[in-house]
Amino acid sequence: MVTFVPGTPGPLADVPAFHRSIGGAESNVACTLARAGHRARWVGRVGADGFGDHLVAEIEAAGVDVGAVQRDPRRPTGIYFRTAGERATTVAADPARAEVVYYRKGSAASALSPALVRRHDVWAGRVLHLTGITGALSATCLALMRRLTHREPGRPLVSFDVNHRPSLWHGADPWLLADLARGCDLVFVGEDEAQAAWGLPDADAIRAALPEPATLIVKQGAAGATAFSDGERVHVPAPTVDVVAHVGAGDAFAAGYLSATLRGLPLRDRLRHGHLLAAAALTVPSDLGSPPSRERADALAALPDGEWARLRLRPGWTEQAPAPRSVAGTGDGP
Repeated sequence: MVTFVPGTPGPLADVPAFHRSIGGAESNVACTLARAGHRARWVGRVGADGFGDHLVAEIEAAGVDVGAVQRDPRRPTGIYFRTAGERATTVAADPARAEVVYYRKGSAASALSPALVRRHDVWAGRVLHLTGITGALSATCLALMRRLTHREPGRPLVSFDVNHRPSLWHGADPWLLADLARGCDLVFVGEDEAQAAWGLPDADAIRAALPEPATLIVKQGAAGATAFSDGERVHVPAPTVDVVAHVGAGDAFAAGYLSATLRGLPLRDRLRHGHLLAAAALTVPSDLGSPPSRERADALAALPDGEWARLRLRPGWTEQAPAPRSVAGTGDGP
């Protein structure tokens, strides 16, 4: 989608001007992975309009392969407007904290279906990353998601971010998202959204409800994230971050974790890389942050536990060179 970000703080009713940007969970992950040095392909549909031109050009400029993107001459590119606050996880969320207004009904993306997506395009990589947002767009999109999360030989590792958006599901049973998650190999879910959607109070309850995925990552906001994988339960706290805007952090976390997974790093370091890329998104106003260099990210992810716990990340931190251990251990952080 094309995203319109407010030029000034406040409720949407009072914002006089917006800045155009790109949005969409899957394309955010693809762009972040490409900027982190991986090959990434985005498979999607946009309208044959100016917004579609903008989206494809921006995603391609990030280094993403857009050869599988379809252009629909009859349906428009989806757009949405948001405030700068956190995205709501429940319908009853405080509107002063976050407003997101979608214009996606009848969009080009909503026409996605099993018939329009070629297996070659989605099985070509080592990882296929999906989100629950796609399944909420239409009945044909949900059918596509069911097809892609069906377990069968030869498929790549299937990664799934629940990304529950109440305003898109329009009263549908939120356990549909759990059904999709059960067919995947790697699942990301926020502890807050699992409580709102499924009434599950904590990470252990979520794992009990979703035993099928080989790896389950429960994001716990500023408290960190807990991973369940191969019988392990690993919790990694998040570093302290001076937040500019919360939107996009979940997508960046998934990209950081997937990047470390593709590189074969251990579970703790995968979670730390997720936190670092989330921090890159949290310290910029747009949905997409520029990831740190691989050298810098690796240096920070390798910090001893005590130094990691004292780490503080401020706007501009991704542009800095790796700090000597003696500096990183001061508690002031980059």
